[in-house]
Amino acid sequence: MQVTGRRLVWHGMLLFLVGLVTGTQQRRFTNMRMALSAHLEGVMNGTFLIALGAIWTQVKLPPNLRRAARWTTLYGTYGNWLFTTVGAALGTAAANPTLSQGHHGKPWQERLVLLGFRSMRYAFLTAVVLIVSGLTRGLSEE
Repeated sequence: MQVTGRRLVWHGMLLFLVGLVTGTQQRRFTNMRMALSAHLEGVMNGTFLIALGAIWTQVKLPPNLRRAARWTTLYGTYGNWLFTTVGAALGTAAANPTLSQGHHGKPWQERLVLLGFRSMRYAFLTAVVLIVSGLTRGLSEE
C-alpha cells in the first residue's frame, strides 16, 4: 500500500472513531435524531475512506487530479460528519428538515449549516466522479 492509501486508511479509522464517540454523546445534543445521523455519517464515511485507501493504487489519474480527488474526498467525508454534528448541536432544520422536526436554529446558524452541507455535497460529488473516472481509466488500460 502506498503512502496516500495508508493515509486515507488512517483518516478512515480516525473518522470511524469520531463517529463512535459522537454516538456515545447523542443525548447531549439539541437534536438527538440528527446526532444519531452524525454518528452514522462518521462511521460510514470512515468505512468509505478505509475502502478507498485500500484501492487507491487502482485510481489512475494525473497527479493534480489525484490530489484534487484526495482532498475533496477528505473534505466531503469529514465535512459530512462535521456539518451534521454542528446541525445537531445547534438544532438547525434547513439542511435536513426530516431529522429536525420541531427544531430551528437562529438564521445565521441555519445559513452556516446549510452552506456547509452544500459545499460538502459538491466536494464529495466531485471526488466520487474523479475516483470513478480514475478507476475507469485503469480498466481501459488492461
